[in-house]
Amino acid sequence: MSGINKKEPIVLFLGDILIFLVSLWLTLLVRYFNFPDWAVFFDHLVPFLLLFIVWIFFFYVAGLYEKHTLILKSSLPTLLFNTQIINSVVAVVFFYFIPYFGITPKTSLFINLFITLVLIFIWRLVIFSKLKPLRKQSAVLIGAGAEMNELRHEINNNNNYSFYFVQTIDLDKLDPEIFKDEVVRLVYEQDVSLVAVDIKNSNIESVLPQLYNLIFAKVQFIDINKLYESIFDRVPLSVVKHNWFIENISSKNHITYDILKRLMDIIVASILFLPSLFVYPFVILATFLEDRKNVFMTQNRIGQNNKIIKIYKFRTMTYSDDGIWPEGSKNKITKVGKILRSTRIDELPQLWNVIKGDLSLIGPRPDICGLFENLKQNLPYYNIRNIVKPGLSGWAQTHQEIPPHSLAETKIRLSYDLYYIKNRSFMLDLKIALQTLKTLISRTGR
Repeated sequence: MSGINKKEPIVLFLGDILIFLVSLWLTLLVRYFNFPDWAVFFDHLVPFLLLFIVWIFFFYVAGLYEKHTLILKSSLPTLLFNTQIINSVVAVVFFYFIPYFGITPKTSLFINLFITLVLIFIWRLVIFSKLKPLRKQSAVLIGAGAEMNELRHEINNNNNYSFYFVQTIDLDKLDPEIFKDEVVRLVYEQDVSLVAVDIKNSNIESVLPQLYNLIFAKVQFIDINKLYESIFDRVPLSVVKHNWFIENISSKNHITYDILKRLMDIIVASILFLPSLFVYPFVILATFLEDRKNVFMTQNRIGQNNKIIKIYKFRTMTYSDDGIWPEGSKNKITKVGKILRSTRIDELPQLWNVIKGDLSLIGPRPDICGLFENLKQNLPYYNIRNIVKPGLSGWAQTHQEIPPHSLAETKIRLSYDLYYIKNRSFMLDLKIALQTLKTLISRTGR
């Protein structure tokens, strides 16, 4: 068996060494505003080398050289960030409480920590991800349903992945005897090194002994649902049952995260709110001149824990409906409203909702009450998205090009929302904020 490209962990390790050396050189350049000579460089190299050994150790413990991190890349940014935080704490303790060395590189230390963090993110998330393996690894996909077909199509038609499904086995049409012969033959004839399998499918029980035996052939197994999440950045709805929520979703507060999130909401919304007031006169004048109707509108929407909240917006349609689907409504977007929507100016008044605490900057978009009641009746578990505070922008908004206008599109939005709720973190919020900013800038530039 060839494994998941055995050279990749070595390449990562060598790249990390290069990042360490480059970071130290850049640190001295920034610290002394001069190109460091070799004597200065080596004086700093000895103490920083000990830190690098500790750094590599924590990278290893965190699994940053293991195969699963090379396949499931969606959790990599958070894992890198958390590991670097630990490394930073160790570094500070090392230099402040163990003054063994003749130099006291405390200023250099903080410069180095910042430069290393930036470079390691660029190396791991940008440069390394662009490196193409010499050949794709052979893989087998074992599952069922539309999501399995979606996964196969994405993997086998995209050169960015380091493996290829040579065979797909549908568990809904499973014959245990044929399975035994077919899988074993594939593993050895086509050098299969990876099997993506839906281990929670009830039909898998009859072939588990055969899968177990493949462990001795050094085949790596990966949960098909985790693979789906990593590739599509959303939760496969086929696995969403009561047990999934018990396992993955908790209403318990993430205390540190919640405090940081609320603090950032207040600071950022306050900074944006005051300058946004200069836009109001122009919007008010343009809206009033078009149809002489109300400029502002309030809507009852569903907030955290299914509580009703009032949000404020600039009116962009001829009237405010109660949440029926657009194709069933005579409501029309006004000419001014079209501009306000494309630039997101219509949502500026919602900054006040963020300051009040009804909304967050980042979170699932809140539904209009009438629409929510409709969707709750037609989509199982739909109200679970309200377990967190809704936001001005969210994971679904950065991944769906247009808002959902049908039940099928809303299912996709729900799968994105569940992904966010399951994986919510300060780093994920920051990523959404940057993606939202990128979208706004690109729209402005059209």
